[in-house]
Amino acid sequence: MKASELKNRVLNNGFEEIFGVLYGKENLDKANARYANAIDEFSGIFGNDRDIELFSVAGRSEISGNHTDHNHGKVIAASIDLDIIAVASKRDDMQINIKSEGFPIDEADVSDPQPDESLFFTSKAIIGGMARGFLNDGYKIGGYDAYTTSNVFKGSGLSSSAAFEDMVGNILNYFYNDGKVSNIEIAKLAQYAENVFFGKPCGLMDQVACAVGGFVAIDFKDPKNPIVEKLDFDLTGAGYSLCIVNTGGNHADLNEDYASVPAEMKSVAAFFGKEVLRDVDERDILSNIPTLREKFGDRAVMRALHFMEENKRVTYQTEALKKGDLATFFKGVLASGDSSFKYLQNVYTTKNVSEQGLSLALCITEKVLAGRDAAWRVHGGGFAGTIQAFVKNSDVPLFKEALDGAFGTGATTVLRVRPYGAIKISK
Repeated sequence: MKASELKNRVLNNGFEEIFGVLYGKENLDKANARYANAIDEFSGIFGNDRDIELFSVAGRSEISGNHTDHNHGKVIAASIDLDIIAVASKRDDMQINIKSEGFPIDEADVSDPQPDESLFFTSKAIIGGMARGFLNDGYKIGGYDAYTTSNVFKGSGLSSSAAFEDMVGNILNYFYNDGKVSNIEIAKLAQYAENVFFGKPCGLMDQVACAVGGFVAIDFKDPKNPIVEKLDFDLTGAGYSLCIVNTGGNHADLNEDYASVPAEMKSVAAFFGKEVLRDVDERDILSNIPTLREKFGDRAVMRALHFMEENKRVTYQTEALKKGDLATFFKGVLASGDSSFKYLQNVYTTKNVSEQGLSLALCITEKVLAGRDAAWRVHGGGFAGTIQAFVKNSDVPLFKEALDGAFGTGATTVLRVRPYGAIKISK
């Protein structure tokens, strides 16, 4: 459909049903305006006489399983209603051009994409990596032009980069493979692109959560073939919102903090001749604590024990969501947060103990939501950034007022868990 026709369809509520599911019926006007503006931007860059399609890939939130995936553990994550959207048009050559709002255009010839260290940590590397991944798995590829815009804010733990990776594959999937590539496979290819072409040894949780949609339980016992289970639970229907609070903490100089978590866990695993804690028996850790303390320190032992309990929590929280048992699920959220603070110790950096935004946000949250049906914990990798809270819709104004009052207007983002991850909007 030509750009002008598709824009008219958008503005005349032609996508009311799917936009209502993705963003909520109360946000239809905002969604219509956003997509219409994206179409105008595409037309201004690539021409207004092109046949175009609309795409969306969700951001994600880690729900449970804090720092478990890198040791082949279990996690629960969810797609959210912040997303990256794309307006795209096929080309008749092997050139992919993507203009992302606020960034220079990325141009990549995907005739024969190969890893190139000079392109590490660039979007162009991701494009080439996704194309190569599709080819390696026997799928078709081709060129396209795309304009993208994202409201998945960076540094929030909501995975703007994974959403972009999935989007590159999402468009290739529908333009050249009739939508037959599963979203889980797209996520795996996104991990390949990030590992091999982008130069970052990431896990798979972010890409899967952005691509699959809804709540997903992921078991990384075999990280090359993770078990992904979509959980049929409607948070909005249950009367709750997922609130993310950005404390505005400084992420600079935290690489050592982040790296210390998997390193210490794996050092304990190595003591038992294993690469990761998933392959270690918890009883062996408990019976060797004096030696482990001496070799690796107390924090490494506590982090290892956090991993063991967190894996168990994910298991019973998964079953709770399947049954719609919010009380048990919330019990796990609170326990995960407690363990993360006390044993995993990723709520603040010891390099600057005067800055404890996450600690303060959790303290305020506990006071505001005390006695109410709710749950809260540190969000994502920790040390700075965001917390999450499951808040009853009727309590959201109270919660937002308190946390925005402490951390600034707009610090609290109220989210929905959306049932679709990577999708083509236009039919």
